[in-house]
Amino acid sequence: MEYNTQRKKMIIPEYGRHIQKMVDYCLTIEDREERNKYAQTIIVAMGQVNPVGKDTPHYKQKLWDHLYIISDYKLDVDFPFPKPVREEKDEKPTPLKYSQNNISFRTYGTFLEALVKKVASMQEGEEKQNHIHELAQHMKKLYLQYNINTCDETILRNHINILSEGKITLGEDFQFKSNKELLGMKKKPQNNNKNNKKK
Repeated sequence: MEYNTQRKKMIIPEYGRHIQKMVDYCLTIEDREERNKYAQTIIVAMGQVNPVGKDTPHYKQKLWDHLYIISDYKLDVDFPFPKPVREEKDEKPTPLKYSQNNISFRTYGTFLEALVKKVASMQEGEEKQNHIHELAQHMKKLYLQYNINTCDETILRNHINILSEGKITLGEDFQFKSNKELLGMKKKPQNNNKNNKKK
């Protein structure tokens, strides 16, 4: 019995091992005319095995490119399209650049952190206090979405102080809204007639 682990690695697995074997055989054909004919046969078989994108403009070129790649860039036949270059195909993509912003608390995200700093820089007054209270309530809402089971309001007070670099401190008289109110949970109406006995 022949196991896949003992077989030659398939270069493009989507076409299956039969196509790989056909390409390997094509490489052994010495007569160029016969090799060209067999390559055309392989292209037809590849189209049947993998018909996805058949109606796209560059479908045929894609098949010929794959044929050449499966042959490990060795097949010498009359290609109707420019041959793919190994170096271009093997070239690794440019790594994505990730944001370098350091997030103090992932629960709240960078937008809210920037908002806290903006409010902290405002002039003292009623407008600033209103913004602080709205921020605090929104922070609790975000925290509940992250972890609804535990929400220590002392931690929230500490977080807004840290994010504002000590410029915002919630007063002792400030009251956070209830979990249900922040998350928009509604109380189920009680059915007062449920236990009423029929007269």
